[in-house]
Amino acid sequence: MRTFTSSAFPATRPARPNGTRRQLVLGTLASAACMPGAVRAQSGEPIRLGQSTAMSGALGDLGRATHDGAKAAFAALNAAGGVNGRRIELITHDDAYDAKKALANVESLLADRTIFMLFNCFGTPAIEAMLPKVVEHGMPFFAPYTGASAARVKARNVFNIRASYAEEAEEIVRHLGTIGLKRVAVAWQNNAFGKEVEGGASRAMSRHGLAQAASVPVEGDSSNVDAAAAQLASSGAKAVVLGLAGKPALDMVKALRAKDKGLTLYGLSVLGAATTLKAMGEDGVGVAISQVVPSPLSQSVPVSRAFQRDWKAAGLNEEPSFVAMEGYINARVLAEALRRAGAQLSTQNFIDSTWALKNLDLGGFRVNFSAPGANASSLVELTMIGKNGRFIR
Repeated sequence: MRTFTSSAFPATRPARPNGTRRQLVLGTLASAACMPGAVRAQSGEPIRLGQSTAMSGALGDLGRATHDGAKAAFAALNAAGGVNGRRIELITHDDAYDAKKALANVESLLADRTIFMLFNCFGTPAIEAMLPKVVEHGMPFFAPYTGASAARVKARNVFNIRASYAEEAEEIVRHLGTIGLKRVAVAWQNNAFGKEVEGGASRAMSRHGLAQAASVPVEGDSSNVDAAAAQLASSGAKAVVLGLAGKPALDMVKALRAKDKGLTLYGLSVLGAATTLKAMGEDGVGVAISQVVPSPLSQSVPVSRAFQRDWKAAGLNEEPSFVAMEGYINARVLAEALRRAGAQLSTQNFIDSTWALKNLDLGGFRVNFSAPGANASSLVELTMIGKNGRFIR
């Protein structure tokens, strides 16, 4: 029988904190209000996690992938006896990538005394909407799926793992400068996520001495894709950074390829859902994408091999992706934090044990919870799409 033990995990890299005035305000709320929402989970009962994510809608492929990755990890964990003898139950509500629906879902979950924490909630606009309520309540908010700085609040009940969008943009821009592509345009989704990417890319270009050829917003329904692609193609840019996800990303890649087949395109990790890659077809070949987790198909990385084993055992039909791998890793980190909190699980001892979690190595993915406001991983690697929507590196 498989077990998850601390030996599966040992070492890490610290992440950068952020300190905006809004974050300081939220941090004050957290310390003042953390305990009213505190609960003690009853020994022997399942540990119930609440989640609001996009299981449908424009970014449903991303939400489903992260959910399935986590589901594979929890299924393997439960088959091996759970955490400290207790099963994990993931209670998922679909918000269709709608911030109002997400906020309503989270308010319902916060009011449910059987829910121990919120896990892997999805999407920058949704997470920005729900965070004030979450921080005020004090329920643990673990591994939100966003790289936005707005999610890096100085609150002890909020735990970010993935590298930020700014770090992804920084690595892309640094690489473009290294290979001599000095004139760069940015296409960005006209919402909180896109604005975050555009800002990070612009700051990185300024630091690295690259010229910004154009900055073009793209509507979430793709209604202005053709006009935006024409503006980008005529800007004189040698490369375009795509701060896009879901349908707008797919439509933009196809539109740009139709206008300039050889234009260099770089996307962020949210572009990596298997369904999106397949839908790109030949237009996706050569597109570079930054990733914040190891390859789900690697045979040399131990956590990737474990993911492949547990994905297969869970009987999931979709092809494993980097996005699913992220959900899996988040679940594995959570399992270790719960294990270290001990059999007498409570909100307070979970929060304390998670912040004490240092130098954790899942087997090729390192985590360090250093301080509220910082993400626990700074891993960013560049990959490239090959034929049939598969990554070649």
